[in-house]
Amino acid sequence: MQPPLDDLARNQPGDAVRRKIQELQPNPLLRLIGRWQSGSEIRSWADGLTGERATAKRLGRLVNHGWFTLHAIQWSSGADIDHLAIGPAGVFSINSKRHRGKAVWYGDTAITVNGTATRHIAISQSEARRVSRALSRRCGGEIPVRPVISVVGASKLTVKNANPPVLVLAVEHLDRVLSGLTPTLPPDQVARIYGAARDARTWTG
Repeated sequence: MQPPLDDLARNQPGDAVRRKIQELQPNPLLRLIGRWQSGSEIRSWADGLTGERATAKRLGRLVNHGWFTLHAIQWSSGADIDHLAIGPAGVFSINSKRHRGKAVWYGDTAITVNGTATRHIAISQSEARRVSRALSRRCGGEIPVRPVISVVGASKLTVKNANPPVLVLAVEHLDRVLSGLTPTLPPDQVARIYGAARDARTWTG
């Protein structure tokens, strides 16, 4: 299969975050200082970049198990998908969340970080639905997408749900859990979905 002219497989993990950091501070020296200033917007984005790199490194281990991964997929709105994993167990839209040294708790419908509620679950579900619509439209058939949250650097992760609508995983378990899921897609369908996903035109609608 010929790769598309605008091939998203060339994207590096965190590309969208790096662009945002450069927009916030074009000066390289001030940008470096901002990464170390507590509470700065640049430091917050830099923490996110570290999380995306950690998640991508784990996802890279899936390659030998028949999986494909993409990173920093840009929507026409400017928002982006951190990671997309496509393999025998299906299609997964993955958000990296770095919560260094904090306690993360996932109940039935929400995640709290050190006791403070977040919108991580709702946002991940919404993104997965949007990804599913884009891929289904391009592939000409229904492509289910399951949302995943990769938690990076938390001091403790507690999941109080036996069958959660969103998979919430510590980053160090990400590749093991995904590769251990029941296969649902044959190799030719995995390749076809990946071919659509790596084409930037899929995400312009």
